[in-house]
Amino acid sequence: METAVQSCRTAGPGAPAGVRALLYGRLAWAYAAAGNVSETERALNTAEAVLGEAGGVPEPDWATWDGNGLQIMTARCWTELRRPLRAIPVLEDVLARYDDTHARDKSLYLSWLADSYLAAGEIEQAATTADRVLELSAGVASVRPRRRIAPVLQGLSAHRTVPAVAEALDRAGG
Repeated sequence: METAVQSCRTAGPGAPAGVRALLYGRLAWAYAAAGNVSETERALNTAEAVLGEAGGVPEPDWATWDGNGLQIMTARCWTELRRPLRAIPVLEDVLARYDDTHARDKSLYLSWLADSYLAAGEIEQAATTADRVLELSAGVASVRPRRRIAPVLQGLSAHRTVPAVAEALDRAGG
């Protein structure tokens, strides 16, 4: 976490808005991983405020972070903090605009949605979304979506009698 804090300080107010927003988003994630709700929210709010600033400084290519990126990070943070009622609407909104041609990224984002549905007790929604993750990630050259969805599938296994759960677990091979 200290690295994320120092990165924000080092960049300072003169850095391009996209760079600062990206750094504050990463800081929010570090706070969320540590379970710190108030600091997570503060970092997310700062990232949002920074993105709203008019940019006079050119953005580096690696920092093309927009509102969608911030929405994804926001939802990931709320999922990590087990606040599904905050995460679900954000993820549903951004995923409605996300094309399937970005299968790896979309399947990752769907994995956070499935996780949030499970945390909210929405078993069928979690299973349907997990099944979509498995379907979408089947052809991608990345193991990350499959690893991200594994704990959700494990959590769903207690509900195997629910048809949507059985279907997702069957697709997963379990």
